[in-house]
Amino acid sequence: MKAATSQEIKQQLQHSTKEELIKLCLRLARFKKENKELLDYLLFQSHDLDGYITLVKAEITEGFTQVNTSSVFLAKKTIRKILRNAKKYIRYTGSEVAEAEILMHYLSLFKQMKLPWRRTKVLNNIYEAQLKKIEGAIAAMHEDLQFDYKNGLEALRN
Repeated sequence: MKAATSQEIKQQLQHSTKEELIKLCLRLARFKKENKELLDYLLFQSHDLDGYITLVKAEITEGFTQVNTSSVFLAKKTIRKILRNAKKYIRYTGSEVAEAEILMHYLSLFKQMKLPWRRTKVLNNIYEAQLKKIEGAIAAMHEDLQFDYKNGLEALRN
């Protein structure tokens, strides 16, 4: 079965009543946790981006306190899980500022870990890939904001 295109869905939604739209949203929220989280963000938290970023940073910090540093393998799994969640929250916002701030916080905690991650190819690659993503987010920002974030990026590089 082939799914409808975004344009077809948009046209169909425009012809729906308010009650039908509410029913569709609630039904959509029941099927996947991500759908419910996205609706939660859009309805309750999208008006306060700074507060949302603070919540995400707190969750990332909590995740890094649970990293098992006794083994690089176990640490790697937890670090990837934290990054996966961070990317999900970034996707909800659709904001370059949020992406840069959240990933910079992630990398600062990553850098502070008591783990020889520079000698581990996989962990080093994760770190370098996130640096590139931050660069891309900064490049997409307004010029006035770029200067502040570039300083933070350079601190993470050293």
